[in-house]
Order: sequence, then C-alpha cells, then structure tokens
Amino acid sequence: MLEAKARWMLPETHDSASAQLAEELQLHPLIARLMSARGIGQIEQARHFLYGGIEQFHDPFLMKGMREAAARITLAVSRGEKIRIYGDYDADGISSTTLMDGLMKALGADYDTYIPHRIHEGYGMNRDALDLAKSCGVSLIVTVDTGISAREEIAYARELGMDVVVTDHHEPPELLPDAAAVVNPKQPDCPYPCKELAGVGVAFKLAHAVLGEIPLQWLELAAIGTVADLMPLIDENRLIVKLGLTQMRSTSNLGIRALLDIAGVDRQAVNETHIGFSLAPRINASGRMNHASLAVRLLTTANVQEAELLALELDTLNKERQKIVEEIMREALARMSGQNPADKRIIVVSGSGWSVGVVGIVASKLLEKYYRPVLVLAVDPETGLAKGSARSIPGFDMYRALTECADLLDHYGGHQAAAGLTLSSDRLPELEKRLEQFAQAWLTEEHLTPVIRADMACSLADTPLTCIEQLAQLAPFGNGNPAPRFVFEGLRISEKRTMGREQQHLKLLLAEAQAETAASMEAIGFNYGSSSQMIAPTSSIDVLGELSVNEWNGARKPQIVIQDMRISGVQVFDWRGTRAGGSGRGPALPEGCGLLLFEPDGQAGIREEWRRGAPVWTVDGTGLPVPQNAAAEQADYAKLKDLVLYSLPPYQEWLEEALARLGDIRRIYAVFADANTEWGGLLPDRESFKNLYGLLAKQGRLQTGDERIWPALKKRLDLSKQAALLILGVFEELGFAVRDGVGYAFVRSPAKRELTESTLYLRQSNRERMEQLYIYSTASELTEILLAALARSTDAPNDRLATGAAREH
Repeated sequence: MLEAKARWMLPETHDSASAQLAEELQLHPLIARLMSARGIGQIEQARHFLYGGIEQFHDPFLMKGMREAAARITLAVSRGEKIRIYGDYDADGISSTTLMDGLMKALGADYDTYIPHRIHEGYGMNRDALDLAKSCGVSLIVTVDTGISAREEIAYARELGMDVVVTDHHEPPELLPDAAAVVNPKQPDCPYPCKELAGVGVAFKLAHAVLGEIPLQWLELAAIGTVADLMPLIDENRLIVKLGLTQMRSTSNLGIRALLDIAGVDRQAVNETHIGFSLAPRINASGRMNHASLAVRLLTTANVQEAELLALELDTLNKERQKIVEEIMREALARMSGQNPADKRIIVVSGSGWSVGVVGIVASKLLEKYYRPVLVLAVDPETGLAKGSARSIPGFDMYRALTECADLLDHYGGHQAAAGLTLSSDRLPELEKRLEQFAQAWLTEEHLTPVIRADMACSLADTPLTCIEQLAQLAPFGNGNPAPRFVFEGLRISEKRTMGREQQHLKLLLAEAQAETAASMEAIGFNYGSSSQMIAPTSSIDVLGELSVNEWNGARKPQIVIQDMRISGVQVFDWRGTRAGGSGRGPALPEGCGLLLFEPDGQAGIREEWRRGAPVWTVDGTGLPVPQNAAAEQADYAKLKDLVLYSLPPYQEWLEEALARLGDIRRIYAVFADANTEWGGLLPDRESFKNLYGLLAKQGRLQTGDERIWPALKKRLDLSKQAALLILGVFEELGFAVRDGVGYAFVRSPAKRELTESTLYLRQSNRERMEQLYIYSTASELTEILLAALARSTDAPNDRLATGAAREH
C-alpha cells in the first residue's frame, strides 16, 4: 500500500452536451467532456471561452464610482494639478502603479508615484505619507491596490485639502472612506460583472474609462499583477492574462524583457507559470528586501542598460530573499522540534529579528508541510512588537478568528485564507491559546487532510498527443481555471527509476493493466524520488496528474506530471539476490521495518545496519514470531507496516501463521536468504542414506573434521559434502549416530525409526517445494504467491498449523 498525500475529489460529470460541443468546435472528445464538466457546455459560451477577444471586455462605467473617478482625474490633468499615485509594495501594487504611471504620461499629467516602505511604514496609507504629499503640492491622490479601508487617513487627507480617488479590489469594510470617488467592484451595490479583478485590473479599467478606449498597451502589466495576486482566471481576468501573455512574447517593455532574460525565460514561450514563478518573485523581492520603487523604475525605464542593471539587482534581492526564507524556515522548524505538530490544530511560531518581509512565505511553506493554519511573526527586539502573516486552510476562517481576538491585536486585516497582524509579543501565548481553541472547535480530522480536485478519471488510451496539444486552448491556467487534472487507475509499472542530480525525481513508464499491448505513457514526479523505494514494480498504481507534452531531441511524447499517487493493498518487493548480508551496499530498510527469520541461528548473516536498527523476530515451532532483540521487545509485531521476510520458511503453514499475526501490513520485502546452507539444496535419495549408514556401521566413525574425507566420500559413494552432512545430521537426530568434536560415531543397535521422524529430513524434503515457490519464481509469480498466502492467512483460523506443528514434533 502507498497512501495518497491528499484526498482525491472527482466531480459528478454529466456528459450530455460534450458530443455536440466536440462536433461543433472540432474538439477532442476528452476536451469537450472536460469543458462540459467545468460548466462550459453551451456552444457560444465555449466559443467565447476558447476564442474570445477584446470585444468581451466590459464597459468600465458599469463599475460604481468609475465615472466620478475618471472625471476627477481628467479635471486634475486639465487644471495642471499635482497628482500622486499611491500604490502597494507587492507585485499587484507595483504593476498597478506602473500602469497608472503610463496613463499619467499619456495624459501629460503633472504626477509622481509613491509606495510605502513595507517595514518602516507598513501596508496602506499613513499620515506621514499624506503630510509629505501635501508638502510636495499634491492636490489629488489616486490609490491603486489599496485605500478601501483607509477611512481615517482619507479623512485626514481631506483636512489637508487633498482629494483622494480610491481604486482597490480588497474586501470593502462596512463603512467606506469619504473619498472623491471609490472604485471597487466588490462594493455591495456595484453592478460590475467581474468582481474578482486584481488591483491592476481595476487600474486597467480606470485607464480604459479615462482614455475612452481599451489600453491594450498595458495588458502585459495587468497580466503580471493578476497572476501574481492569484486572481481567478475567469471572465476579464482570463482575457487580461491571455492577451497580456501574447503581448509579452513580443514585448517592447525593457524592464519585462530584462526580467525574462535574467530569469532564463524564452520570451517566445512565456506563459502564466513564468509570471507566477519567475517574474512575480523578483518583482516582489524589491518590496520585501529593499523598496518597491526599484521594480517600478525597472518597469518604466526607457534605458536598456538601466533595465539590465535593475533586473540584476532584483534577481540578487530575490536570491537573498530565498536564503533568508530558508534560514527562517530552519529556525522555525527548530523552535517546533520539541512539539509534534500533529498534536495541535494551529501552528504559531515567532522569532526575534526575523524579516517581516518574508514571514508570509515561511507561513505558506509551513502550511504546505503540515497542512494546518499557520501564523509566523517577526518580533522587533527594540519595541517588542510582533508583526506577522497568517495562512489558513478551508474550514478555518483566519480573519474571523483574528476578529475574535481583536482585543489582543494592535492591527490586523485579511480574509479567510490569509491575514496580517501586529501585537505585543507578550500577548503571543494568549493569542496562540485562543486560536488553538477555535481550531479545535472548527476543524475536523477531514479538514486536516489536503484535498486535490481532479476533473475526471480516464484511461491512457483516452489521451493521445493530439488531445494533450488541444489542452493548451484552455490556458491560461490558475485559480478559477486550474490546469486539468486526470485520474488514471489500475496502471502497470513497466519501468521505474529516479533521476536528477540528487535522484530527487521519479520517472515511471505506465501501461494499462489489461493487456501487454495496451497504451503506455511516461510519468514524471518532481521531488517524488524518495517514493521510489515505496513502489514495488509489480504493483498496480493509481496516478493523479496533469498532462503535458515532453519534447526531447525533436521527438514529442505525451507525459503525465504526477501530482499524487496511491497503491491499494499490500505491496511485495522482490529483494531476492540483493546484498542483504555482509558489509556491501544494499537496500535501506524503511523506518520501523521489521525482520522475520525462520531459522533461530539465521541472524549472523543479516547486514549489520539492518540488525542494529531493526526489530528482529524468529518463528518458533508453532509459527509464532518470537522477539530476538530489544527493538523487537519494544515493538508491536501486529502493528508493523513493513516486514522483511529474511529467510526461507521451512513450511508454508509457518509463513501463513506469521502473516496472520500482522494487522495492518502495507509492504512485504522478500529476501529469502538461505541462512542454513550447511545441508545444500536437494534431498539425497534413500539409496544414499543406506550407503552412508552402511559405511558408518562398518567403520564405526567418520572423521568429518578431516577435510580429506570429503573427496573420498565423493569418490566412493558419489556424495557431496553438503549431502553427506545432511544425512549424518538426520542420523544424529534419529539416534543412529553421535556427534563429537571430530566427527560422527555409530550407535550400536539403535531403535528402529523412519526417516520421516526426523525434523531435518522433513524440512529438507519440503525445501525443494519452498524453493520453487519463493526462490525460483519470477517477481510477478512471487507477488501472486505471497498475496495469496496473505489472503489465506487472514481467512483461515489460527489453529491451521496443526500439520506443520505435527511435522516438527
């Protein structure tokens, strides 16, 4: 068994519209099914989704406050008033500020831009910044990506004689600021159709209203902010990003060109992923590590050399940011080392001197690792103030929880999934206590298991290269329009290997299980390399993943990018022939894995690192596992999830009884090393027993300590050393001979006994059968045999060992 990392959710699909959709729009049937499942089942609706252009942009004046905002800006320009664009320090705020900079230039306005310092000023408007604006002769402030909650600050601006036009996209408070105009599609009585615009999307619509035409020249800026702020890529957002990416592939913006170059992104192939993981982090690094004005300068410069230098500076800042995140992450994990995160439903961690600019990233990483709500706070050692970021999971409304703790907080804001907060560090214990109480009340165990939503289950045959190529028509992908994910069930593993510099990635060749000639496809699991040892090649595997085209040396092949995988039932790993003993390299045991031997003296051959770290059991004459070391004494055999069958069982019943004692076994590792090689593999015939008995009776003693005896026996009786030792061992057990320090002495007038009364004889006579089953079988045959034995062991009563026990006694 291999457990999935998350719960897989598949929607109920209604396939009634997909056939007509496929025929009308010339779509692959799977693409049509996918669109229909996502609620895009009408012909015209699907046509607009796939092929829509600028005609789908909404009238900007549908947005409440837009007419007043456009009029006030136009008036300020005509009067020659000094305008200040007041932005925010994240990628959305920076791209919004840059877009408005372009608008002001196009209008010939007297203007400048201002973004507060993340650490020294914090988020949003503040009185010092307003005083500065007044001293600079500003009479109109236009906010972008901020301002909707700045009621007191805007009132103060009015006292200073300045008007404020607010453009924002954050959730409006109950009382809106008394501004010259408030533009936000989320205002309760705003009829604008697209409510989920980014801050830069609202700025884009403002530019559209002021200019009287769609400002296509700034689509790429709008795309950056929309993707960076994780807006749902539907309606106008989809259009902005789709058209913006097209523009970016031949961009004339020197800053964007320089950023793409420094990030190593091919401009002709740029997509939404490059914005999210290459451009946005570098733009954000300016606000996190220095000042956001650096990124605004980059995106507005007309000088190639300056663009290259600024792009290099942002790239350097981003690398520094990554190092700081790693350092804080290590410190946070160290602070949590004394506690088990699984015992708590919320994680609160703080550190003195941590960078406020990156604690949100650390919070996101901790949430990804533990899948719990997380608060990470940086404590200022001089003021004692703790400033931090919170990230949450579905089921725990972080903003609501912080609101319940408002009496402890100096400032806070955010929404269900993310928030920022400031409080005195001495109040952190009480905050953590209250939040844990809320988490215990609100979150169930189901909430604490991640969920991956897939679009549909299908077969490999359903997804040829032509289908995967058509998937690109559904892009750009992101929130609201995720990259399609598919579930493939019951696949055979034809090949398995790890790859990458540190073997951190997993590559599988998967095939339909029904037939050898069925469709096959490669699958790549990034950072799944460690899972390789948990996957038996003979297992049937389910994979949830995205489909892509792998291009290599001019060849194009379909490929699954693994998001999660699972294997149901017990897995059997064929470790026969591995270097399980001695000191050479061999497979590492999984944590908590046990070793089972069927020979009490078989431990000598076990690898030292195995014997030292793993619990070891041997099976007694009734088939019961008996602990052989301290680790086994402390462990519960019945609760083992991983077990190595180290030596060959003498009887099938012993093996089945040992398997029956396992309650939740997931993986069985078959080594079947021959611990007792003294007797060899084959049982000598009765004539050989008779001949050696005669020789022993005649001579009275055989000096087996003298190595010269073995060639003589071989020549005289055609017996190998192993066969002769086996026969002598049987004679000793039956009382026909006595072993002393130098050999075997004949017993005169022994009691008459049958060979079958000897345990050694019985074991050796059964050995050939056991070897055929467990040594000479193929990996697939071994898997079937062991799984059948396990099934019998769970079905049969515990007294089934009567046969085996009788043989021994």
